Amino acid sequence: MGSGYDSIKKSMSPKHFHLLALIFFLSTILSCELTTNQYSYYITGSKEKQETLKELFRLLNREMDPGEEQFSIVREIANELLNQQEYARLTNFLTDWVTSHPKDPFNGYLLLMVAYAYMKQDAGPIAAIYFNRILTKYPDLLVKGESIHFQCLKQLIQLEKKPEHQIRYYKELIARFPEKIDLGNAHFMLAQAYEKTGEWDMAIQTYSKFLPYYSSSIPGFPDALGYAMKLVDYYNSPKDWTFESLDSLVSAVKKALDSGSSRELRRLRAKVNFFAVSWGQDANQPVGMDEFNLSDFMAGNRIRYADTVDASSNANEAYLKTWGWTQRITTWYLYFRKIYFPADPEIHGRWEWAGVYYGEKF
Repeated sequence: MGSGYDSIKKSMSPKHFHLLALIFFLSTILSCELTTNQYSYYITGSKEKQETLKELFRLLNREMDPGEEQFSIVREIANELLNQQEYARLTNFLTDWVTSHPKDPFNGYLLLMVAYAYMKQDAGPIAAIYFNRILTKYPDLLVKGESIHFQCLKQLIQLEKKPEHQIRYYKELIARFPEKIDLGNAHFMLAQAYEKTGEWDMAIQTYSKFLPYYSSSIPGFPDALGYAMKLVDYYNSPKDWTFESLDSLVSAVKKALDSGSSRELRRLRAKVNFFAVSWGQDANQPVGMDEFNLSDFMAGNRIRYADTVDASSNANEAYLKTWGWTQRITTWYLYFRKIYFPADPEIHGRWEWAGVYYGEKF
């Protein structure tokens, strides 16, 4: 029995057969032209690049089943447009594709390409919308071994400056990708975000988690470890050395000086972050309790003091000149400051004796 082709050929006159063949040939050509016309907006660049894009779109038109092969073609088209810096065409193509293929398992990655295209155009706020959309609406994908959610989180931390958003992103980064990040940096920046929102309990807890990572380098915070230690130590201390007003604090210190009681002076001074430096030295280097024994500097002498605080004092800090101390430098300025510590409203705005400056004031 002959083939179907032979049967058709035998049943038709040569004229009709050639006409049918011509129609089939023209329909094939027309189909290719329709495919090209459908995507004509995206056919751009040099003649060679246009031919490349045309061929890619022909391949895409034939690949009907969602999967890696179809994804590879879509990505090649996107990369070709990206290489030509045709960002508008690229974003239009990919967003149209995602809209018309909502079940494509690779849509998250394609939208990541859209976000990066907007980054290339210095359109950070629009890029952030896409990064966040991927993170919240699409499952994570590993493309060439890289998590698309991890890439989104890294970018969002740079783009989103609202602390409420940064809290969410840093928490997710720490929880999901601890092995891919500097945990010290992440904990410190998360604590900073909590601090900015006034969530002081969470800020202190997070600063405490940062402390073991003392070797971490935090851009913009050369003394991040010292800053965190001060807050954590201060938060955990009894803070029973504070006074309601500057006048009451100065009066208590003068009374202790009059009595010559180093023990009372020791009780009045701050137990956290107390410093003793010469003028011009870094007051951010606190001294230990055992390193500053006031009795060694009194030696039975009567310590005298000015009637009032120094004229350079202001609403937030004050200096009281004293003299008669033993050892090499006999004049000290006692330094008092108003406490700024919103983490504890009960002491925020009270006063403390925070340190000593050795020598005459400059």
